Amino acid sequence: MLPTLVLTVLHLFLTGGDASSLLLARSEVNGACTGSGGAPGVCISTSSCISAGGKYISGACPGTPEDIKCCNKTACGTGNKGNCRFTSSCSSGNTETNQCPGPANFKCCMPAGSGPQLPSTSSGCKQKAIDGAKAIVNAFPGKVKEIGCIRNCDDPSSSDHCTGMATDMMVTEAGGKTIAGEPIAEWVMNHASDLSLKYVMWGQRIWEVSQDSVKPWSQWRYQQCTVIPNCVKGDRGDNTANHW
Repeated sequence: MLPTLVLTVLHLFLTGGDASSLLLARSEVNGACTGSGGAPGVCISTSSCISAGGKYISGACPGTPEDIKCCNKTACGTGNKGNCRFTSSCSSGNTETNQCPGPANFKCCMPAGSGPQLPSTSSGCKQKAIDGAKAIVNAFPGKVKEIGCIRNCDDPSSSDHCTGMATDMMVTEAGGKTIAGEPIAEWVMNHASDLSLKYVMWGQRIWEVSQDSVKPWSQWRYQQCTVIPNCVKGDRGDNTANHW
C-alpha cells in the first residue's frame, strides 16, 4: 500500500503545481503579449490599438477586461522599416518614439544602422558638413528623418547652403512644427568645437559661436527676418524657414 500512497501524494503535488502555473498566466493591462503571427504585442484597449494604427487579436491577454486585447504593429518608423515592441527586447537599441500604441516603453524598434541618407560630396555638400551631420545622427539614433545640404542659389553668398557648408536636420517626416529639435540643437551648441560649428538655428532662434555664450535654447537670439520685413520674434512665415 505504501507505493500507492506515494503515487497519490505525487499526483496531488503535480496537480497543485499545474494549477499555480495557470493562475500565474494572467496578463496585465499595458503588459506584454504575443500577437498575430507571433509578433510582439501589448495588452491595451481596442480603441487605443486602432487609433495608433495597430491590429489586435482576442484571447491573448487572459484575466484582463473584455475590451483589452493583444495589439501589435509590425511596420513603423522611417520607411516602415521597424516594428513595435518593448524597448527591453529591441536588440538594436535604435528606437523611434510616437510611432506605436501602448505605454511609453513600447516603441518602434528600428534595424541596427538604419537612419537617414547622408549627403554626398558629389552633390556639392562639403565633407565637413557631412561629418557634422553624421555625428548628430549617431548621437540621436532614430530622431533625424532626412538631411538636406546643397541648394542652387542665384547669389552664392545668400546662404551657407549655396556652398554646401550647411545642413538641415528634419526631425519629422512631414516637416511639421515639433519640440523634438530642442535637445538636438542644444547638443550641437555644446559640441560646437568638435563639429567645427559656425552657428545652429532651430525654432526661430540662432546660436552663433562667434558672439554667443553657451545657454539654453530659450535664451538664444531670434533669427533675422528675411522675406517678411520687421517680422516678430524671428517668424519668417513657415515652419521650414523658421527651422522647426
